[in-house]
Amino acid sequence: MSSIVAVAHYPEGAGHATRMLAVARALEARGATVTLAGGGPGARFIDRNGYDQYEPASVDFIGDYQGGSLLHVLGHSLPNSARRVYDYVHWLRRERPDALVTDDMFAAMAAEFVDLPLFVCTHNAASYYDAVIEQGFTWLLNRHQLYSAEAFLYPSIWPPDRGDPAGVTPIPPIALDVAPTETTDEQRRVLADGSPPETDVPANGSPAPDETDVLVVPSAYSMGFEALTERLRAAGHEVTLVGGEDWDCVPALLPYLRAAERVVCSGYSTIMEAAVAGTPCIVYPFTDEQHGVSRVIERTGLPGFQVEHSMAHVVRAVSQPLERPVYENGAGRAAATVLAAIE
Repeated sequence: MSSIVAVAHYPEGAGHATRMLAVARALEARGATVTLAGGGPGARFIDRNGYDQYEPASVDFIGDYQGGSLLHVLGHSLPNSARRVYDYVHWLRRERPDALVTDDMFAAMAAEFVDLPLFVCTHNAASYYDAVIEQGFTWLLNRHQLYSAEAFLYPSIWPPDRGDPAGVTPIPPIALDVAPTETTDEQRRVLADGSPPETDVPANGSPAPDETDVLVVPSAYSMGFEALTERLRAAGHEVTLVGGEDWDCVPALLPYLRAAERVVCSGYSTIMEAAVAGTPCIVYPFTDEQHGVSRVIERTGLPGFQVEHSMAHVVRAVSQPLERPVYENGAGRAAATVLAAIE
């Protein structure tokens, strides 16, 4: 009998959903049955890839804290956090999986209530944050997850760094890929392991993405990316803005990253996808966590990545030579770790 694995993603930003969906597909490629949960902005990507998911109560710590105040956190995020854990407990009891793999701290807490083997898969670290309250909370969260999880899988584009939580299991960056329309089971397995597809036709049968000079990918908390797009076009670049007026929701961003000469983004999920795609990446951070990731990228001097903090510098960086990154897709590594522990 195949294992049943619950896969839950954090609800802030779409990247959490696509990353965990990549792990879910890699689990399926190895014969497991998956059940999904998470909600939030990433729900449309789950639906676009033909999956159903359970949507527990949603939280938005970044929006409430960085876009509001500590009072907003106390009045909104904390009550919703308790409801989210409660909802996850009931979902896990109903689904009765053999294990849970998640980047959602609330799902991880719920796993303890139902005595379920837990696998945490996230890059979060206290070292990314400047505010003492964020540092302290993340440190405590990392300690708790390391104690309660069978494994703390840490997808990273950098080699082991002093800012990484002690005791994590490093794995390559994770990216959601799409299978060609006509594929064998073996081809799907290879694709889920992290190998590039043998054809450029996406799973929905639409034509391969057009090549472009620059793919601009804002995060849920980015600002001014429309203006940045216009400045890049004024500088003579052919630019595609993800989420712009001419953009339709796609099953996965990876084919579009492969078709671009450069990507400009803020969020770490897109940074990981650019790494797997082999596309040079200019990082333009906004949130505390994005700035923290950017500091590690600058400190480690990773080939293929450059951090800029203003539109003018981003526009200049796009025109400069940048080495192509070379990375394995870590989704297969994550799935293999989970199944080896429970089967």
